Amino acid sequence: MITRQMLGAAAAVAALLAACGDNQDDSGARELLSRVRADQYRTWDRAPGWETRRDSSAPHSEQVDIYVNDRVAEVLALAEPLEGWPEDSIIVKDGFDGSDLEIIAIMEKRSSGWFWAEYDSEGDPDYSGQPAICIDCHQSGSDDVRAFRLP
Repeated sequence: MITRQMLGAAAAVAALLAACGDNQDDSGARELLSRVRADQYRTWDRAPGWETRRDSSAPHSEQVDIYVNDRVAEVLALAEPLEGWPEDSIIVKDGFDGSDLEIIAIMEKRSSGWFWAEYDSEGDPDYSGQPAICIDCHQSGSDDVRAFRLP
């Protein structure tokens, strides 16, 4: 027999799991996507080595386009050695299945570290904040960026 206490405990566990889940900051993720779209991110520089859409073995779709904002482009152009990407760096990856946009993934360097967000093709966030799945995969990269290295 299920009691009210059991239902209350189950609700508390569900709330805790939601708070620690993969979409940790839905409103922040939506604001970030809105901001990069308003800045027309597809007109940004391409990431080094990603001048055109390429096949990818990463979990962000079969083929990807990668764009970097002005902050990243400036740092790359200077080519001075860095230990980490500067605050306000933004990297956007469009993932495709054939010619269909499948996902949009964004990394933004903040004072607290990287903020990750991944969206479905409609722009709804599936992951946001600092999900363990993002951190675990990206920790092997150059300051958590796997597609290209720090200068």
